[in-house]
Amino acid sequence: MDVLDELRPWQEELRGQFPLITANPDVAYLDSAATSQKPKAVLDAVLTYLTTGNANAARGTYPWANRTTTRIEQARDRLRRFLDDPAPERSGVHFVSGTTEGLRAIARDWLLPQLRDGDDIVVPFADHAANNAPWLETAELLRHQGISVNVRPMPYDAAHDYDIDRLTALVSDRTRLIAATHVHHVYGNDMNVHRLRGVAGPAVPICLDAAQGVGHLPLSTAATDVDFVVFSGHKAMALPGTGAIWARNQRGPTYAPAGWSGSPNTSGIISLVAALDWLDAADMDRIARWNTALGARLTDGLRTLSSFEVLGCQSSLATDSPVQQRQGIVAFRHRVIGSNDLGFILAAHGLMVRADGHCQGDQGEKAASVRVSLHVYNTVEEVDRLLAVLGELDHD
Repeated sequence: MDVLDELRPWQEELRGQFPLITANPDVAYLDSAATSQKPKAVLDAVLTYLTTGNANAARGTYPWANRTTTRIEQARDRLRRFLDDPAPERSGVHFVSGTTEGLRAIARDWLLPQLRDGDDIVVPFADHAANNAPWLETAELLRHQGISVNVRPMPYDAAHDYDIDRLTALVSDRTRLIAATHVHHVYGNDMNVHRLRGVAGPAVPICLDAAQGVGHLPLSTAATDVDFVVFSGHKAMALPGTGAIWARNQRGPTYAPAGWSGSPNTSGIISLVAALDWLDAADMDRIARWNTALGARLTDGLRTLSSFEVLGCQSSLATDSPVQQRQGIVAFRHRVIGSNDLGFILAAHGLMVRADGHCQGDQGEKAASVRVSLHVYNTVEEVDRLLAVLGELDHD
């Protein structure tokens, strides 16, 4: 029995918990890397909070305000457990609007004051632009102060994974940060960040963009030994406008946001806790296995269609590939039909995909492509339906 057959009863039960999915049976939502759909448990948690005790946190002494303040503090502990935090008494959790704000806050509030003339930072320029721009902005701000920081491009290998041998040669005693990505937002590969600590040594901080990882596959801060994990709640089945920075607070100064903190997004944080509870109950290992198996079914079908080019590692396309499979994200192009036009064609068939440049960094893909991103509410039948439509567009 293959993974999809084994997990199908489990998946069918979970799919039924997504109101927007079940209300639109003729639509296949294939854009979860942009934002995930929300299970009923998350929606119910937000509605219950808003109708039984909505108040601002840390701004009052009455019962509703006190309960909200307590729930926000408990949310920090909940996130630490979800990320397998090895030292929760030392780490910090700071809620932000999403990954982009979180990475920029680390660059501005934590990294910038530490950098000196001649220091190095390593930046993954073939990853998402949100994991490029904040570090470049920091270097530019310092340049205006007469401080020169060397921005070293993260090296990649032929499979679009981080090139560990070349990175080893790049890291020096002047390296002050390595920025990395958990799961690539276009190629779908797990970037194997557990290898980075061996390269970085005991002292160099590592900042992880986990926007496509949290909520899609397990992430252990104990196992990866990174210093920051940043992610967006809306990609992890919570509401838009919330995310988090997890800070280990072991290498370098303790992370603290600069300036005055305004009112937190209380309903967003409530939704995030409910989403983490739902994901744990659903079983993150099973979710990862399902998404990977669906992605393998899609790439296995695409490689038989001569009119299509699948982006990323070509050795990972077969279902029985001996190399690492994609984490439910598959990007491709038609050799004749433009990607934006292909997106419109698929939409006309009820297949919701993303078709554009996917916010790539400067060294990423230059041309638009179609990206299919899968999650636990997607089915084998939806993948086969997509392949059938693409097959009608295949021309020798």
